[in-house]
Amino acid sequence: MFETVLVANRGEIAVRVIRTLRALGIRSVAVFSDADAEARHVREADTAVRIGPAAAAESYLSIPRLLEAAARTGAQAVHPGYGFLAENAAFARACADAGLAFIGPPAGAIELMGDKIRAKETVQAAGVPVVPGSSGSGLTDAELAAAALGIGMPVLLKPSAGGGGKGMRLVRDASLLGEEIAAARREARGSFGDDTLLVERWVDRPRHIEIQVLADGHGHVIHLGERECSLQRRHQKIIEEAPSPFLDEATRAAMGEAAVQAARSCGYAGAGTVEFIVPGDDPSSYYFMEMNTRLQVEHPVTELITGLDLVEWQVRVAAGEELTLRQEDVTLTGHAVEARICAETARVSGDGARVDFLPSAGTVRLLREPAGEGVRVDSGLSEGTDVGTSYDPMLAKVIAHGPDRATALRRLRAALAGTVVLGVDTNAGFLRRLLAHPDVVAGALDTGLVDRDAVTLVEQEVPAEAYAAAALLRQQGLEPVPHGWVDPFSAPSGWRLGGEAAWTPHHLRVPGHEPVTVRVRGTARHAQVVVDAPVPATGSGQLPAPGGTADTAQPAAVPVSAGLAADGRGAAGGAQPAPHPGAGAGGGITLHYDGVTRHFTAAPGPEGTWLGRDGDAWHLRDHDPVGAAGGGAGAAGVDTLTAPMPGTVTVVKAAVGDFVSAGQSLLVVEAMKMEHVISAPHDGTVAELDVTPGATVAMDQVLAVVTPAAGPAEES
Repeated sequence: MFETVLVANRGEIAVRVIRTLRALGIRSVAVFSDADAEARHVREADTAVRIGPAAAAESYLSIPRLLEAAARTGAQAVHPGYGFLAENAAFARACADAGLAFIGPPAGAIELMGDKIRAKETVQAAGVPVVPGSSGSGLTDAELAAAALGIGMPVLLKPSAGGGGKGMRLVRDASLLGEEIAAARREARGSFGDDTLLVERWVDRPRHIEIQVLADGHGHVIHLGERECSLQRRHQKIIEEAPSPFLDEATRAAMGEAAVQAARSCGYAGAGTVEFIVPGDDPSSYYFMEMNTRLQVEHPVTELITGLDLVEWQVRVAAGEELTLRQEDVTLTGHAVEARICAETARVSGDGARVDFLPSAGTVRLLREPAGEGVRVDSGLSEGTDVGTSYDPMLAKVIAHGPDRATALRRLRAALAGTVVLGVDTNAGFLRRLLAHPDVVAGALDTGLVDRDAVTLVEQEVPAEAYAAAALLRQQGLEPVPHGWVDPFSAPSGWRLGGEAAWTPHHLRVPGHEPVTVRVRGTARHAQVVVDAPVPATGSGQLPAPGGTADTAQPAAVPVSAGLAADGRGAAGGAQPAPHPGAGAGGGITLHYDGVTRHFTAAPGPEGTWLGRDGDAWHLRDHDPVGAAGGGAGAAGVDTLTAPMPGTVTVVKAAVGDFVSAGQSLLVVEAMKMEHVISAPHDGTVAELDVTPGATVAMDQVLAVVTPAAGPAEES
């Protein structure tokens, strides 16, 4: 057995691997870029080595720097985790050449299964059914288009190298093939350094079911049952479970045997996954898609139902040990479901037809991870973590296990409700609502379900009580600290000589929403509150009311009784400093609002306050209505196109002076290897376009201005 193992990865998977190494008594070595100098995996490892700047190409993807770190620390083996170099045959060979054990399959197996075209041919020869598609590698754009037309629309474009949904494009309209092939090549080249594509028949309403295999270097191969991974957005998994509610025992056994044969066909060793596409109306008709020659993100659900530690078995196999398990020894107990917590913002498109999942960034200002019976969290987060756009957006995984599927789903929904990450937008609330979707509860899944129903799963309005809580926290900050005699004129009570108390206005804005004014009268503990309707940011937002100013006059809406109190719930490890003035230990606050008591967590953020509840979070920023009314780019309305996320401009398709049509693609912004197309909001002329390919942009930065085309002249 090894004495020291280097973990060539970061984030939650590095922390996960380090945990097993510690349990085995093996010394762990972490590596980190400048962006991760204070990261959790660095603190948890026995030793950590800096390997370069933030750019992955100069750090986590640099084979020489990783090998140098292993040599400096006396590591005998390297665990690649997943992503980065985990499925890089050159890295596996370089480790072997340096005298290091690569904790993964042989380089030859990685190379074979990493080429999806050769992989399909190999497993097909071994008797495994495959999806109808193109044959041969290195196809030109014209050859790909011809193959797609020969198969028949719709088709799926896929990179030959890599996985994780990156570069995959579903094409239903033959006229869009050229544009989609170009986009798929760009994403594949950026993600994997290889823009080779293949095309496959698209199976409508398919289910994505994969088999976990485990093999040693002595000829033994077993499978550990299946995982259902059909809940995806943009072809990327977000919820996984084991076992699948779709398969019966006979189909499970048949698919398991097919996966074993696929592993044998490439001389596999270690933990791997064979992925199948299964028609939603016929579980017995399954097709091989690809083999992932690494540990999967969703491996915890298999661990929970089998009782096995897959990382431990990876290490043991790499050390030359023989599997002590035989197929008949594998038993599946209960049900497990996993949710991937990602740094992203879900925004409904202007036409309300789709949801854009945009990468987010920020500093984790308050973190509360769930616990309880049957709940597991694999996380790379800690308070103070800076989440950027240099790496994959996945931050953590929350997994729940129960004696049956219904129990596991309930436990996971409750765990997500108790997940608090303030400072960065995440998808925790979206996932909690997805798990309550009637089709998900019933097990009627397919890979298009999330995209079809995503709009119904996004909370498009900020709750009034969130605005009220933020305003009361601000009100509390204005109140004098009791210390002997208090000057009554320093209290924000609104008291006026000979008149009714005035309202104290608090102007707030949540990114992606119109500004809101909240009026408070009284103290934060005992107040009347009015949450005004949202108003456009481009005007003053409020007309003066008769008998007073817009801010201090009696509002038209009926005031609501409200009060704020500290809430110590959720504090871990004893009392902690309050993350927000007025919050209890652990950041908890209790809001009494219109006769209902609700609990939030709160943390101060730049230009305002972060609030969280039931997995959702809102950044309630201070808003200056006077500044917003002053005009400028920030008030340019629908003419202005802004960056929906921090990232890099990769493509610019227009120039100043060009006439463009509504919906026409103008430029592409990429973050975390995800592309977002910026389109013209209406017919018109490009008046401003100040970015070029390669430019780094901040969220909400102005990218272009499109002046609307003049309408037809009115008749006099």
